[in-house]
Amino acid sequence: MVDVFATVDSAWLDRQGITAPVQHIGYGEAWRLLGEMDGLEGVVFSSGGAAANVAKIAAMLNVGAAFVGCVGGDTMAAVFEKDLHSAGVAPLLSMGSGGTGLCFIFTCGEAVQRTAAVQRTAEIRIAASPGASLELTEASLREDLIAGAEAVVLDGYMLDRRPLVQRILQAASNYGIPIALDVASVFQIREKTEDILQYSRNYPLIVFMNADESIVFYDTIRKGSEKIEVTDEREKEMLIVQEICPVLKCITEGEIFPVIVIKLGGRGAVVLAGGTIYREETFTIIPRNTVGAGDAFCAAFLTAWIRGKPIRECAAMGNKVARQILEVPGTRVKAGKLKSFAKMLEKN
Repeated sequence: MVDVFATVDSAWLDRQGITAPVQHIGYGEAWRLLGEMDGLEGVVFSSGGAAANVAKIAAMLNVGAAFVGCVGGDTMAAVFEKDLHSAGVAPLLSMGSGGTGLCFIFTCGEAVQRTAAVQRTAEIRIAASPGASLELTEASLREDLIAGAEAVVLDGYMLDRRPLVQRILQAASNYGIPIALDVASVFQIREKTEDILQYSRNYPLIVFMNADESIVFYDTIRKGSEKIEVTDEREKEMLIVQEICPVLKCITEGEIFPVIVIKLGGRGAVVLAGGTIYREETFTIIPRNTVGAGDAFCAAFLTAWIRGKPIRECAAMGNKVARQILEVPGTRVKAGKLKSFAKMLEKN
């Protein structure tokens, strides 16, 4: 998908019907919205989607990366392909019958910091139209590419397409290749927890989720009548570390896989592997935009992983690289910003 970033007035968004924090829109509506944005200053286009973002950042960290996906026969497909090429990713794209997927990330005003203790961040509204990205088929998969990989990354939104996902999981497993799965959203994890648990028992899986997703995952596993509702980030961290992690670590006992990675944003990350809980903290900064930061964490973690780094170093590198993304729209970070991290990862 192509990410479209713009700073607009909230009243303008209301008139366009973009009123929710996250919503799906039809493809015709997406192109109408794109037309309405013609003439707006500061609009940024970037290749997007979790797997593409991971591939881009991994390539900037000097890892060979390829992306397999489906686009439409339109100008947005060229934007997507050029952006991947520029990052050093080999785009292996098939063409679907629909248009290239679009995801609008609207910022209403600027993020500011008034004092060290009082912060206000900008309101973000996201409108997505997946388009041709949903048309990826097994015919587009190259087993030789999987066989030669050191990690395969799956976008969690693919979980709706069980036969395709199982085909990729089995192919990777046949060659002993770990599969990284970002669960994508709380909506996905509510419906797919059982699938994720099944895949984690049968395939070499590294599961990435954020704080909210981990809470929903835990809620679904324990099948409690009362759902956990926590809004404060520190309270979420305490809940995850003290209550959720001791339960989830049981899933990881005795084997290399699965590995469960919980991204805590400005609070760092927790990794569960081999029945052990690893906590890696970071420092908080006020982000320009958080879109793509989790994907950057995943890319850096996996790059460190395939270079044989210890779990703590993988998580620490994920934190460091993710911070670089907070200052740019999506993953449009300059490769030079990541050179020092790439050199660190190449050291024994």
